Amino acid sequence: MTFQNQTILPAVKNGKTLERFLQSNYEYGVILDSQLSQIPNYIKAANKEKKKLFVHVDLIQGIKNDEHAAEFLCQTIKPAGLVSTRAAVIAKAKQRGIYAIQRLFLLDSNAVEKSYQVIEKVQPDFIEVLPGVVPHMIREVKEKTGIPVFAGGLIRSVEDVDRAIEAGATAVTTSKQDLWEHYSK
Repeated sequence: MTFQNQTILPAVKNGKTLERFLQSNYEYGVILDSQLSQIPNYIKAANKEKKKLFVHVDLIQGIKNDEHAAEFLCQTIKPAGLVSTRAAVIAKAKQRGIYAIQRLFLLDSNAVEKSYQVIEKVQPDFIEVLPGVVPHMIREVKEKTGIPVFAGGLIRSVEDVDRAIEAGATAVTTSKQDLWEHYSK
């Protein structure tokens, strides 16, 4: 099963990659590494092309990644969803009725266990597992939580994408435009 018929969730890092996303066949994408002042224009451009963007709150310069920032983004910017490692941001996204994507870093067993506790409390719509090149952990997170998983981080090849999907990922987030093109066919 894929997310909205997408194997890939294009990761937009700047105006150039935004243009590529807008010209692609993909409906959904993720904004990474941006400045707060850019986000409204990115969302407006996406909406104009009938596309939807998730905003990675933790990677926006000029705004704190807390529930107040999430409230501002939901009310003012109106993205399709929010991505964050922060439980308060995920809870606010759910409260506002947009997609809530909890980012989980596979640092060590302790970090994963703590993340499971947070996930159990906030019940995000999706979990993004990083790095996404660890298929057995994608499988474990999906089985343990019952929540659909996105795989992201260090995805560099078609084989990486295929392994993540075979392990149970619903979609793969990547900024690699050659992978966007490969899976849009």
